[in-house]
Amino acid sequence: MDTEAGAAAGGSSRRDRESGRGWTRRRFAGAVAGTAAVVAVPSLASPSAEPPPVRSEPRSAAPPRKASGPRPLYVGTYTSVDGGGTGIGLAAYDPATGRITGSGTITGVPDPSYLAVHPDGRTLYAVDERQAGGVTAVRLADRRVLGTRSTGGAGPCHLSVHPGGRWLLSADYGSGSVAVHPIGASGALGERTDLVTHSSPPPGPGQQGPHAHQIVTAPDGGHVLAVDLGTDTVYTYRLDEGAGRLTEVARARTRPGAGPRHLTFHPGGRYAYLANEVDDTVAVCAYDPGTGRVRVGEPQPTGSAGGTNYPAQILVTANGAYAFLANRGHNSLARYAVEAGGARLRLLGTVPAGGDFPRQIAFSPDGRLLFTANQRSGTVGVFHVDTGSGELRSAGEPFASPVAVCALPL
Repeated sequence: MDTEAGAAAGGSSRRDRESGRGWTRRRFAGAVAGTAAVVAVPSLASPSAEPPPVRSEPRSAAPPRKASGPRPLYVGTYTSVDGGGTGIGLAAYDPATGRITGSGTITGVPDPSYLAVHPDGRTLYAVDERQAGGVTAVRLADRRVLGTRSTGGAGPCHLSVHPGGRWLLSADYGSGSVAVHPIGASGALGERTDLVTHSSPPPGPGQQGPHAHQIVTAPDGGHVLAVDLGTDTVYTYRLDEGAGRLTEVARARTRPGAGPRHLTFHPGGRYAYLANEVDDTVAVCAYDPGTGRVRVGEPQPTGSAGGTNYPAQILVTANGAYAFLANRGHNSLARYAVEAGGARLRLLGTVPAGGDFPRQIAFSPDGRLLFTANQRSGTVGVFHVDTGSGELRSAGEPFASPVAVCALPL
């Protein structure tokens, strides 16, 4: 979250690192080869236990599909900062070359810093990252704004659609809360059905309160996980799909001061990878689909070589062979080999992100392109992904887009 767009308690240090004040920005030229000790996460189950079945496929990266002409790209921004955008950026990209062409803006959506699309592809959702937080629905056929609903919290910075398509989940950074909204047949949002504030455990070192940074449905479909940077905790909930209410069933603590920001699942559904913003680490997590319990493994390096760096987002390829991490500060993309069926990460090295402060990364639906939203340089970069080796190759000059904080390719 960028607290220039909506301050919360304890947000001054966050503002400093998001805006560039208080530290020297490090630029990175040339690929850096890096290796680290291979660390495995302990299993949650006993060796003889039969793991429960995973009910649905993960959504880290969609299965490959054949490219067929230009595809839409939506870009999130901040509308309330100097040099920011005027709404959700509209563009198209060539699936073969990665070249991006701009086509306008969807106005009427304030500070749309994170975007998600409905599983049926007809409706786009955006957070309104302001003190009085909201979530907005946009019909893509005619780009009509269908309305905004309050999240009940401050500074929403992430949202996702439950795989069933009936519920929108959102995370409020400023208030440390998560919310649920019903999705109607038209894609429009109904009044909020639940709001849960992370009141315990106490905030971690350097934090003044909870800061929910992500909410996502696990691959099994039965659990919803919320990552909270302020409390150094990953909360697991069950979603009542009839009433739209959350019930906490488990929580997992990181080491104090880790500041967890973003989690993504391995395609096997029993491991996940956690990017820790504050202590500049990643961790392998074991996940039990039956109970929703998460066990956080030992911290591992991000390839930042010890400089000032804030990991942002981590992704896993659809075949589960490689993971990529966006490094803000080091301005790089770290590449990991995923080993032992998902239980280990091995750092292979980094490549320059091609922009300043890569806030968010996303795969194209076929998994052959990786997009980076570079907040401070106001650009969207594109990389070709070698699905066999996991190597990244720049697709050319980045696309200029004001304060680009989220890129959503469809």
